[in-house]
Amino acid sequence: MMMIEVILFGCLMTSVYADGAADVVLSCTLVEEGVGLGGMGGAAFRRTPATLVFRDVAVAPDESLETLTPFVPPSIPDPDLLLFEAKVSSVEIPNADVLLHADCNEQEVMCEISRYSPRGSQESSDPAYFMVSLSVEGVEFNTALILQTLKVERDHSTLIQNKLDLPLSQSGTLLTEVIFVVFSPIKSVSVPLRGDVLLNCGFRQHEIPLSQEVGIEWRLQHRGKGRKVLEMKTRLDDAEGNTVLHAERRAASMDAALVVGEGNASMTLNKLKVLDEGTYICTVSLGHFHAQQVIQLHIIQPPHVSLSEEKLVLKTSSPKTLSCHCSKYYPLDAQMEWVSLSPTDTEPVVFPEQGSLSSHRQHGDGTYSLSSHLSVPPSVSPGTKIICRVSHPALDAPLSVSVVVEHAEPDSYWWVLGFLIITVLFFYQVMR
Repeated sequence: MMMIEVILFGCLMTSVYADGAADVVLSCTLVEEGVGLGGMGGAAFRRTPATLVFRDVAVAPDESLETLTPFVPPSIPDPDLLLFEAKVSSVEIPNADVLLHADCNEQEVMCEISRYSPRGSQESSDPAYFMVSLSVEGVEFNTALILQTLKVERDHSTLIQNKLDLPLSQSGTLLTEVIFVVFSPIKSVSVPLRGDVLLNCGFRQHEIPLSQEVGIEWRLQHRGKGRKVLEMKTRLDDAEGNTVLHAERRAASMDAALVVGEGNASMTLNKLKVLDEGTYICTVSLGHFHAQQVIQLHIIQPPHVSLSEEKLVLKTSSPKTLSCHCSKYYPLDAQMEWVSLSPTDTEPVVFPEQGSLSSHRQHGDGTYSLSSHLSVPPSVSPGTKIICRVSHPALDAPLSVSVVVEHAEPDSYWWVLGFLIITVLFFYQVMR
């Protein structure tokens, strides 16, 4: 592989090569479990700055090279430095190109590295393994990687990394390669009540035998409680005869053919209920390795808003009660406000005394209702518009309903009495 030049690509340090690949350099943190806290049995975590260099990340041909800045490994290898060098050409990291421009776009890259123990392995086993958790602020990019150290020929000049007790390359890096990836293009999703949703999760692997079994489990965590939603076990060489699918929730499904053919472990949920809201954990197990992704599912339902009166006629003797009903919404966070707009006003004015609120009422489907009652004084001039304004997370903008104050009509009793008096007086004058 011929290197053209070493540059800073999209504000992250990279090296671009003739075959359209790049080396991306990330600032990370090595996270290690530490000593107990105050003798209470808890565990502290030690965090040590580290650097992760991804080798051979695919670069689109239309990428622009803006600022040239060389990335140079330490001229003198330092056994105290934590410098991970990871080969990624053998396993694709989906959407890895978002890492190239994150810094220029002022998006923070979260990168944590920790030791990883495959199932059934011994602590002193060679090679060593590490788990890398990657996400980018403001971008739908979440990835968990498993790194496996590569063999380094040891001699009297080989340096050993002081913290990890592992041999370093001649340039002072810890040589690794990506062997397993679990990813999701979404961090959270909001879906209407009774709607459908696809929770995306996928995986990539390196040199796994086709006869190897892959296990996928989806779990839901909500308010301290967890339950299994869906579980599938199949072989990579057979998506039908050896597939076992067990769904704890009705209308939850996965496609075994997509799991085997594309590494697509996504789950579909139909006819969502409020009880489906929470944190979904997609865990993919393949051979001795497993990794997971977390997706937040939010249920939303906009409120229906109505007024108790279609016409509002005020009398001079007493105020009139007007009720605003906000019903069948989710989540609970709804705000109600009364404003008025008189014929002489250019902007609505908030009522000095807001209406009294009822308590929240919860329905059988988990949605809520709330009412506000406003006492409209007789002093409000005719033609004034009384507005109930409702704000809710499911609404892009506040929802308003209104009624206009009308002139009071003469009381029918006094109108009839007056008519009778005039009639009697008329006949009295005629009979005289």
